[in-house]
Amino acid sequence: MSEVRQTILANLPKNTSQMRTVDVVVVGAGIAGKACALGLAQLGLNTIQIAPDLGQAVPAPQGDQWGQRIYAFSPGTQKLLAHLQIWDAVDHSRMQPVRDMRIFGDRGEKHDQLHLSAFEAGTPQLAWIGESNVIEHTLDQASRFQNKLERINDAVENIQIDLDGVTLQLKNGSTLRSQLVIAADGANSPIRAELGISTKEESYSQSAVVANWICSNAHLETAYQWFLPGGDIVAMLPLPNKQASMVWSTSPENAVELLKLDQTAWTENFSSIANGEIVKQLGSLTLNSTPAAFPLRRIRASRFIGPDDNPKVVLIGDAAHVMHPLAGQGLNLGLRDVATLLNILSKRESFRMPNDKVLLRRYERQRQGDTGALLWVTDKLKKLFSASSGTEKQLRNWGLGLVNRSHFIKRRLIERALGDADFE
Repeated sequence: MSEVRQTILANLPKNTSQMRTVDVVVVGAGIAGKACALGLAQLGLNTIQIAPDLGQAVPAPQGDQWGQRIYAFSPGTQKLLAHLQIWDAVDHSRMQPVRDMRIFGDRGEKHDQLHLSAFEAGTPQLAWIGESNVIEHTLDQASRFQNKLERINDAVENIQIDLDGVTLQLKNGSTLRSQLVIAADGANSPIRAELGISTKEESYSQSAVVANWICSNAHLETAYQWFLPGGDIVAMLPLPNKQASMVWSTSPENAVELLKLDQTAWTENFSSIANGEIVKQLGSLTLNSTPAAFPLRRIRASRFIGPDDNPKVVLIGDAAHVMHPLAGQGLNLGLRDVATLLNILSKRESFRMPNDKVLLRRYERQRQGDTGALLWVTDKLKKLFSASSGTEKQLRNWGLGLVNRSHFIKRRLIERALGDADFE
């Protein structure tokens, strides 16, 4: 699509009432929404993506500082991005392969740890660590040249489902008509709320403090995670050029204190926690970004499609589920939603429209199981390591050691974490 056409779409006059008709509308501008819109257009479906911040492409990150929004990208996610023909265009100098993961219990004993190895699992890497901007920039560039995809810099004001499709009223006054709507509009999804889809939500009473560090020791392509007494969890994810991204899950009160620390105080902090293991593994750490914090919660929508009698809306990404970051799978889970939907639509019977109830129920069945299992495991693991009784403490640390001694269980864990995206 030409840049001129994009500009026209992004600046439709406020008083326009012309009805436009397309196959699919994607609402949301995160990675899941952008990947989904691109994939739908590649299937030959006339697609419009709508979000208030689609006016210009995300700039490519540059320089020695890494952005705050760092993600772990699983091989399943890599497979999806390769299917969308953007993986090779990603700036791989800003992507760090992870070939080992080491998880430490909170008793400080050597056998209370779990080591996951790509070599042992027979895979080139366990994941890649990179910035959100790296992937979003590449998706934006690819979307510019997809003639089945249009992007509108606006917001949805009202949504109405009928027997034939969905009508969307935009804030600029225009009206869109589509067969199917994809809600990729985040954890507080307005589309989900408008349709009356309930959620089960739980606050973890924790905040994640994120910051990037320059390490004096080589990280050896290893991701580290420490469970600390009291329920805190510290993850150090490797980045290129001897850097690491920290995700420290802690109480909101402690998060406020951590944000106040200067370099000297951070150095003392790292030396005193996890029996000094963070410094032992990564050496002295120099702050390379301004620390930030965000609250942690668990959300699961009661359903992943619209009303039973007339679905025509699909929830993906954070609009459908939000999880604790301890497993690093939140974004990957959302992109598995995208992969599943694209698979189902690409293999649909010739007589079925994209909004066919049978197809949407196939999507919901497949995603409910995968999502439910991962949310349950992550939630129970988080609560197990937050428990303070001696029995629970012994059990969780003993469990880490037991899993570490079982090659079969470790292989199953790795296979689960790798994700999947089956494309033909």
